[in-house]
Amino acid sequence: MQASMNVRHTDRSSLIIRIVSYVFIALLAVSCLLPFVLIVATSLTSEASILKNGFNLWPKEFSTYAYRIVFENPELIIGSYIVTLGITLVGTAVGLFLVAMTGYALQRPDFHFRNKISFFIYFTTLFSGGIVPFYLLITQYLHLKDNYLAVLLPGLLSPFLIIMMKSFTQSIPHAITESAKIDGAGDFTIFMRLILPMSTPALATIGLFIALGYWNEWYNSMLFLSPDMKYRPLQLFLYNVVTSADFIRNSAAASNVPLRDVPLESMKMATAVVATGPVILFYPFVQRYFIQGITVGAVKG
Repeated sequence: MQASMNVRHTDRSSLIIRIVSYVFIALLAVSCLLPFVLIVATSLTSEASILKNGFNLWPKEFSTYAYRIVFENPELIIGSYIVTLGITLVGTAVGLFLVAMTGYALQRPDFHFRNKISFFIYFTTLFSGGIVPFYLLITQYLHLKDNYLAVLLPGLLSPFLIIMMKSFTQSIPHAITESAKIDGAGDFTIFMRLILPMSTPALATIGLFIALGYWNEWYNSMLFLSPDMKYRPLQLFLYNVVTSADFIRNSAAASNVPLRDVPLESMKMATAVVATGPVILFYPFVQRYFIQGITVGAVKG
């Protein structure tokens, strides 16, 4: 009888804990979703309504004028999308390969210089040369001014991602590498045919970080790509759309709209939607691998 009561008490406690956990997670998810809903709603609200009623989760006066201004010159924004997409795809593929190869090499017990090289990689996370040497390196020594490589190359390798990949590959038994060597496989064959297939969660996580870095990149573009270039990365293009008074003034004059009616606030939100929309659509496909990559290898038995 006592055992039965204990079992019912345990089941009731587990149910309460589960309900509280689900409620907490649901509230957390809603709190994360509300800001994006607010951004979308504001981007579809007229400027007059925003000035009168403030920001709302549902447009009180529906308007797509902000999007019409952002897409006023579709050739430029489509070109910016293509540039950003190309840089993101190429940078993610090459960067992922380099990070994976570096992280794997640094955890190999038979690589004698792994500790020294790891120290230099870790050292760069604490100290940097500064923006001036970096600018001189890109422009004076590599001669990459007004070249998309100036945006592509700096993001290929990240110390944080190398350390993450190194930690993950340490969870792969070294006996697999040794057995493959006995069978006559070379180091590159082992890396391509054994290590990479077993590192899918880590590769998805690192690839997502690299892709987001390239997709959101605007600072290097601002430094190294001159305004004379017709197509510049998307984030820099949208940044210029929001901050350029000339753009706002010319758009208002071309549309015969008083400057006070130009949708400044809604246009900021519209640019945010345009910039983040593709990432939000892509993220669900890698979410499962992203979670595994964060957790696998964190605890080693």
